[in-house]
Amino acid sequence: MEAELAALAETGATTLVGLMVSDAWTQTRARVARFLARGEETGGVDEELEASREELISARDGEAPDVAEDIEDEWRLRLRRALRADPAAAQELRLLLDELAPAAAGVPAVTVHNSVREGARTGPVIQGQQQNFSDTTFN
Repeated sequence: MEAELAALAETGATTLVGLMVSDAWTQTRARVARFLARGEETGGVDEELEASREELISARDGEAPDVAEDIEDEWRLRLRRALRADPAAAQELRLLLDELAPAAAGVPAVTVHNSVREGARTGPVIQGQQQNFSDTTFN
């Protein structure tokens, strides 16, 4: 069981650090903070997450890959402690990771290819999966 929790913490940390430098971070930060706070106030955890994100962005701009590894190690230990302290947290983390990282859950990635032909066009462009759009109106 310990090996399973360690692997889950590893996956969680990798996903967390990847999300920190993605466009999806603003939507996911609060959910991750709630999970890590384990029912307590999320303010302190939220600040730690943001500090890690800022450090990652600075390191990426300065091309310091060891910083990302250090931050991932830090969050892996934090997740492992949360999993040890609360056995129910493992299922909660699995569900959260499934929602935050569909590719890790076995859902195939979607590739979108765009091309513009015959000169420049002006007007709105929407990119995404067809099932994600409904009632779209342009005036």
